Amino acid sequence: MKTRLLAACAALALCAGPLAASSVHAQTAASATPTAGEAKAFVEAAEAELMAMSEYGARVAWVQATYITQDTNWLNARAEAQANTLSVKYAKQAARFDKVQVDPVIRRKLMLLKAGLVLPASDRPGAAQELADVQSRMRTLYSTGKVTIGGETLTLDDLDDRLRTERDPARIQAMWEAWHAVAKPMAADYPKLVKLANEGSVELGYKDTGALWRSWYDMEPDAFAAKTDALWAQVAPFYKNLHCYVRGRLNAQYGDAVQPKTGPIRADLTGNMWTQSWGNIYDIAAPKGVPGPGYDLTQSLVAKGYDATRMMKTGEGFYTSLGMPPLPQTFWERSMITRPRDREVVCHASAWDVDNDQDIRVKMCTRVNADDFYTVHHELGHNFYQRAYAGQPFLFRGGANDGFHEAIGDFVGLSALTPTYLKQVEVIDTVPGAEADIPYLLKMSMDKIAFLPFGLLVDKWRWQVFSGQVDPAHYNAAWWKLRTQYQGITPPGPRPADAFDPGAKYHVADSTPYTRYFLAQVYQFQFYRAACRQAGWKGPLNRCSVYGDKAVGEKFEKMLAMGQSKPWPEALEAFTGEKDLDASAIADYFAPLNVWLTRQNKGQSCGW
Repeated sequence: MKTRLLAACAALALCAGPLAASSVHAQTAASATPTAGEAKAFVEAAEAELMAMSEYGARVAWVQATYITQDTNWLNARAEAQANTLSVKYAKQAARFDKVQVDPVIRRKLMLLKAGLVLPASDRPGAAQELADVQSRMRTLYSTGKVTIGGETLTLDDLDDRLRTERDPARIQAMWEAWHAVAKPMAADYPKLVKLANEGSVELGYKDTGALWRSWYDMEPDAFAAKTDALWAQVAPFYKNLHCYVRGRLNAQYGDAVQPKTGPIRADLTGNMWTQSWGNIYDIAAPKGVPGPGYDLTQSLVAKGYDATRMMKTGEGFYTSLGMPPLPQTFWERSMITRPRDREVVCHASAWDVDNDQDIRVKMCTRVNADDFYTVHHELGHNFYQRAYAGQPFLFRGGANDGFHEAIGDFVGLSALTPTYLKQVEVIDTVPGAEADIPYLLKMSMDKIAFLPFGLLVDKWRWQVFSGQVDPAHYNAAWWKLRTQYQGITPPGPRPADAFDPGAKYHVADSTPYTRYFLAQVYQFQFYRAACRQAGWKGPLNRCSVYGDKAVGEKFEKMLAMGQSKPWPEALEAFTGEKDLDASAIADYFAPLNVWLTRQNKGQSCGW
């Protein structure tokens, strides 16, 4: 099941539950000319039933994600189908009240009910189960995927670890191509998923599923698409500057035969399976003649004796330092924070709210390294957000929009990676001097700025697919057209005719909307700049830490407690004083680096 309504019970996990019919029958018995009183009664009944079913569904989904077997897959697919059927009924019934005069709270709840699905199933008998089965097959294929290279069987975790440090281009290409081949079987299922989801979306009154997804942001779908394009226009020149510099360093490392001086970057050379972040090749891109950041975070964590639990405890400590209460004991008893050795699990990190109250958890195969130190702070952001809005009515228990939910932890993560914070929590012993700022900003940009075009294009591709602009025969070609257009990358070699490279990314296999991550990159810098201003920070923005600032924490938590009870501009204003998305905070943060990159790229032919 994919519904945004039930995402309230598990921000990044899937919730589902048994199909109960009592309140549905009550709504269909309503009069032909609905009244405001009937609208209120309908919303109350919907909230009660969705609340009742969500815990069951979250527990089913948790077991499936942490213990993948044929039986748990079957149970979860069945629960998803049942929940999807019920949610579609509520969405269609909510439309009965479109022209009824109701108070703003009821109107917003009706809107959330109508737009509450990610992959709506048709009313056609069997459609919901068919859609759930397709989803289950794709998700399981990804989560259990393994490759064999040189007689060695490797998981995605293994490949990730090796890509961080491998510098032989032939071996890098072999790992990249092996993982992307895992997604080939999805090519048969994905058109089925598109057809099934579009059937349901059309029945709900949307042109297609992409239009449904774009309707979630308190503006018209086309206006939202235009907003994302405008945000990209703000940051694209900086990305082009970074791309130019990194391409030059890769050329110096590998030579013209592997990475030419001009044109796109070879996708597998950036130290990340999806070319969505480049920080793992910082050793290649490090400035010549400039001192490094002064420490290696991964080495520092290892030297200080960190394990997965201590990583989580440190992350929790950031939020409690802002005045938030500590995580409940059940978090530590029920979370999965390392990969079990005895079973298949979904290792992709996620945060869960199982019972809409205090049973919050993280599911993560935590490793002791810099990336996972950041991810821990990010995932816990979801959990603290979930608990902050737990006092809202059920339909308001969610982020102001899905980008908010991602940005909360990312904002804290920006602070958590600063040498100021790392010294505060004694991960490092000394804070480097100002000479370390360019190396720090360069490495940060290789993750944050490098991600932006990828964060935008994943859903642009899906919007094209859902609309029919791209047919199944051209899925892969359209994917690479967008990746070259926005990221300036190219695959390491010709792609097979049967390749389905989008499915090599979890969020495509799982049908998790991705524009939220693009939005989160913008929001997090707005949050961060606002928090640093509130804290009275006077130094370089990249060194600001609000760790321990309870005044900032109080204002921050008030925004979190709003949940999705108000349109996102109101939530944004509550903490930042700003009413619109604005990428200027990114420019402010990275301004010294952009000047430096411009000097480094003098005389180069930038672009692709």
